[in-house]
Amino acid sequence: MTWKGIWEGIASLFEIVLFKPYDWLTEIQFDSWYLANSISWVFLLIGSVAFVYWLIKLKDFNENTEVTYTYKDTP
Repeated sequence: MTWKGIWEGIASLFEIVLFKPYDWLTEIQFDSWYLANSISWVFLLIGSVAFVYWLIKLKDFNENTEVTYTYKDTP
């Protein structure tokens, strides 16, 4: 087996097996727009939840790391 054969095997795996659901979604795009874009909706939902989570953690971090300086009076 050559390197070319390995890369062609990986390419055929993606084209034939792993992208099959996307081929199905492109076939149904004229029947149902919402169903055809379901993957995009899922990614949008995941991204929105992650963004809100990140903002909450950022707020907690900023509240816990406020700088409190204590100045010593030098005599």
